[in-house]
Amino acid sequence: MTEVVAALIWEQNKFMICQRPAHKARGLLWEFVGGKVEPGETREQALIRECQEELAISLEVGDVFMDVIHKYPDLTVHLTLFHAAIRKGVPQKLEHNDIRWITVEEIDRYAFCPADEEILKRLKDLCQKISPAGSHPNRGIAGSSDKAGQI
Repeated sequence: MTEVVAALIWEQNKFMICQRPAHKARGLLWEFVGGKVEPGETREQALIRECQEELAISLEVGDVFMDVIHKYPDLTVHLTLFHAAIRKGVPQKLEHNDIRWITVEEIDRYAFCPADEEILKRLKDLCQKISPAGSHPNRGIAGSSDKAGQI
């Protein structure tokens, strides 16, 4: 099983999604930024490294939002999605085709990687319960950096 981490980064009631490059497995699908945990790394260290490599940002990692195990035809992943916040930098498209900030209501406009589907359903359910005023379930992060819309 491949250990994978990803970041749920909120800014002004929108969260970041990234489009995978066309030449990679699951090309052009959308996902949360992240990647594989390397030997000797904690999940948090891996997420910080991946966000630096893929987006040129420094990240503060918060609580776990959700764990998912998903079986693709070519591999099985254990995906851990963390709440996170950008602490330094503006996201750059170093490894992705595109980066977007979307609201929960916009989720269905995008084709996501299958491993993310259960997470997206939970995210929509939680936001419907707590969000008549447009709030979001941002736990474990001290604040935000107001970088939404700068991409």
